[in-house]
Amino acid sequence: MEHTLAEALSTITTGIYVLTVSEGTLRHGMSSSWVTQVSGDPPLIMAAVDQRHFSHGILARQGLFGLNVVGGNSKALEDYFFSAAARTPDNLEAFAYDIGTTGVPLLRLALAVLECRVVASYPAGDHTLFVASIAHAEVRTQDRPITSLDLPYVYVGTVIQRH
Repeated sequence: MEHTLAEALSTITTGIYVLTVSEGTLRHGMSSSWVTQVSGDPPLIMAAVDQRHFSHGILARQGLFGLNVVGGNSKALEDYFFSAAARTPDNLEAFAYDIGTTGVPLLRLALAVLECRVVASYPAGDHTLFVASIAHAEVRTQDRPITSLDLPYVYVGTVIQRH
């Protein structure tokens, strides 16, 4: 990616989340920053997921995901799920989690959790946009959500280290 374009894209701030999926006994989580609310009535969110990522296939087949909001007190979630250590199929064993009413894992350490049902999906280059309704939401602690500005790196299709 051209350096100037990557640098410009890195100025677009994003929240930091862990997207969790489940299939059979398999539980998986991935660092996710390309998430946003796209409708107020009904409330809908959108998550862009790389088609090469392990979570993508499960999400496409199951149509369900958990969105775990990372706060300042739960930054360990981002540190782990962005790391090479998390690049295994069943990677939630490092953190306590509950199974939500939809069957998706919800991380106990998260600031807030949302259980989401995919209502539409759209190919978007090397990602798929999953638009989802919210089946359940819970705020678990009073904390400040972290954003891409709080990290020493930013993902813009490739990882850029900040100075």
